[in-house]
Amino acid sequence: LSAWEALAQQFVMRPFEFSTANRVVFGCGTVKQAGPALAALLQGEAPAVLVTFDGFEERAASLFASLAAVGARQVRFTVQQEPTTELLQAAVELAHNERVNCCIGYGGGSAMDMAKAVAVLVTNGGDPLDFLEVVGKGKAITKPGLPCIAIPTTAGTGAEVTKNAVIGSTKHHVKVSLRSNYILPAVAIVDPELTYSLPPSVTCASGSATIVLNVSDHVEIRVKGIRLKHLQAWTR
Repeated sequence: LSAWEALAQQFVMRPFEFSTANRVVFGCGTVKQAGPALAALLQGEAPAVLVTFDGFEERAASLFASLAAVGARQVRFTVQQEPTTELLQAAVELAHNERVNCCIGYGGGSAMDMAKAVAVLVTNGGDPLDFLEVVGKGKAITKPGLPCIAIPTTAGTGAEVTKNAVIGSTKHHVKVSLRSNYILPAVAIVDPELTYSLPPSVTCASGSATIVLNVSDHVEIRVKGIRLKHLQAWTR
């Protein structure tokens, strides 16, 4: 093969797999469909849902109202920083104690990743470090998680349709992933109106992150994680 043909094969011949949320609902005002989506997932079971969000209840009022309309018992867990193993363990314990049967992540990547991680750890048991890549034991997640609904309020991470959850280890001073097809949300509700109240700085950072993530995925061939240095200064 010529050098050009060899290079072309790296782009054309490499196998890949595409996995995403089971159902994606898009459109203005679609956050109001969260309650009906929850009821459909539980198929008659009384809904008891853990909602991970940024703590600003006014911004989440439409979500809470939709859940209340289907009689859901709501357990709210505030996520105002990137998830850590300690914060994740606290959320898992709360989910167990409250006997929730569904998780909803409402917010940026941090809130959604927290809900996704809690959903699988409740059913798989164990410590978060048992399943974390790199710094943990890297055990496989072998059981489906609780039904999970992801609702982004920013436009920068795409965590509503990914099969990993990024968790920080304060002990190791690094961010790593839980990764499994079982982490994919059952439903992603993407309502553009939820971004309207964001501060301009967050809108700008989210847009910049989206550009870097997409450009890097198109230009990198072998080097994974090259984009990280461009994202260190941006909050999720």
